[in-house]
Amino acid sequence: LCGWLYFTAWSISFYPQPILNVQRKTTQGLTPDFPLLNIVGFACYSITQAVFLYSPVIRRQYADRHLVSPEPTVRFNDLTFGVHGFLLSVVTYSQFWPVLWGWKQNPYAQRHANKITLGLLWGSVLGAIATAATVLTVSRDGKGMDGHDWAWIDVIYSLTYIKLLLTVFKYIPQVIANFRRKSTIGWSITQQLLDFSGGVLSLLQLVIDSALQADWSGLTGNPVKFGLANISLIFDVIFILQHFVLYGPVNERGERDETSVDPVRGGVMEREPLLPRDEQDTLRQRRLS
Repeated sequence: LCGWLYFTAWSISFYPQPILNVQRKTTQGLTPDFPLLNIVGFACYSITQAVFLYSPVIRRQYADRHLVSPEPTVRFNDLTFGVHGFLLSVVTYSQFWPVLWGWKQNPYAQRHANKITLGLLWGSVLGAIATAATVLTVSRDGKGMDGHDWAWIDVIYSLTYIKLLLTVFKYIPQVIANFRRKSTIGWSITQQLLDFSGGVLSLLQLVIDSALQADWSGLTGNPVKFGLANISLIFDVIFILQHFVLYGPVNERGERDETSVDPVRGGVMEREPLLPRDEQDTLRQRRLS
């Protein structure tokens, strides 16, 4: 039951952000780094799942390296999840070009990813290419077909490491952007709540499975991967704190919760405008001039 619940929560979590952008007719408040890194990350994830499912070469090389459990632990729903995430990330990223959606250009909406993100992406591409070149030049057969040597499965593993790396980094630009704006307006907290729910249910399922099998290798066998896989939970908590405690509460379309009480003046807090005050002042000065 937990397995289906976390799969559903994670799948649905891709929808709130593009829906919010459509409702607001802008991507203001959302950094393009997040969907861009998701596109590359889920592309890597989908490729790895596909080859482990359908490539006889990769499956044979996997069996050569895992004699006890020669069958890859990949299922069709893993591939479906990856492709689904990739497509929804493409949709979200396309919204940074408002002309495609019939929206007006918003001068305050960030359009381009930062240099660190672009450097990370290019580094990932070069890393995968370097791994492929190593397989072709260092492997004994020169073709990368021997699973006990440098082989094509190592290229696939490099894609999994890229996915893990991008998972760690993809949240950071948004956390920084929220901190600088002192606001989470434009960033869908619903997707983070769904992601957090899916992560907790995933951990619960893992603990239950390990307990029933009396085998805790899923938790202790690869602590690095286990830790990286759960970093998203930490960022989910950060976003929840930013939205509900530090800079809120606000509703997702850009208004403060009207039921909240101002702790200083008392009474109901006024609505927060979509633009920060300094941006409003700049826009007002432009109009007056």
